[in-house]
Amino acid sequence: MHTTNYFDTFIEVASDTRMTQGTPPPLKGKKTVARLQYEFISENPYQYRSDDILFHVYAEKNDTPSDKLEQTSILFFSKGQPCLRTSPLTKIYGFGIHCNSEGKVALYGMETEGYRIFLADSKIKKVKAMRSGREQQTKSNQ
Repeated sequence: MHTTNYFDTFIEVASDTRMTQGTPPPLKGKKTVARLQYEFISENPYQYRSDDILFHVYAEKNDTPSDKLEQTSILFFSKGQPCLRTSPLTKIYGFGIHCNSEGKVALYGMETEGYRIFLADSKIKKVKAMRSGREQQTKSNQ
């Protein structure tokens, strides 16, 4: 089984985000991955690990029946999955994600005191979210 969980880690917003503060993803007809992740994490801070969140969103987006969740989870984690560093919340919408010592996560808008405290805490590992723009990634590699 592959895992996406982080422990004692803070995922910073992507360096190419256009946001200046954490902004909830908009509601557009059917909920987007970003909106589902935002709702699940913001309504349940420090209740779930990354694996739980990613699978919950996957199952909801794919209308997985409740009696197929366990089997679908095994298949889902039988191969590597993108972690929360690729989440639109950290790449686009201006949220950092703190993963505590149990791997459970909470959101922090980049404008908040909590976000600044995590950045300054030398005991917590910091990783940047993946950039959104391929063009900017190519420029930075030159």
